[in-house]
Amino acid sequence: MLAVLFVMKFDIHPDKQEAFTKWKEGAIKRTLAVSGVVEFRGYRGLAGVPDHLVTYEFVDLAAYAAWRSNEEIRKVLDELHTLALNVTTELWGPSLFVPMPIRLSK
Repeated sequence: MLAVLFVMKFDIHPDKQEAFTKWKEGAIKRTLAVSGVVEFRGYRGLAGVPDHLVTYEFVDLAAYAAWRSNEEIRKVLDELHTLALNVTTELWGPSLFVPMPIRLSK
């Protein structure tokens, strides 16, 4: 399965920790309610910055493009920019060298 990965990195604004905590659960639900997302993951920085990293996986670029162009997604991303600093995004496609996942069996 080919996949597209949308990555967002950000730091929560120090003065908006409480507002972010209240906002995040609803925001995640809103982004997942828009069709196209195969998997969502969140990570926190263990050493250095950024504080947070989230990933959204899509089957292909068309699924990502439809999701990203949705008005609700635009609203959530605009809201994030009011609560976070250093927001960056990246879009990743399948690797030419490792086109399929390699899963280790135990």
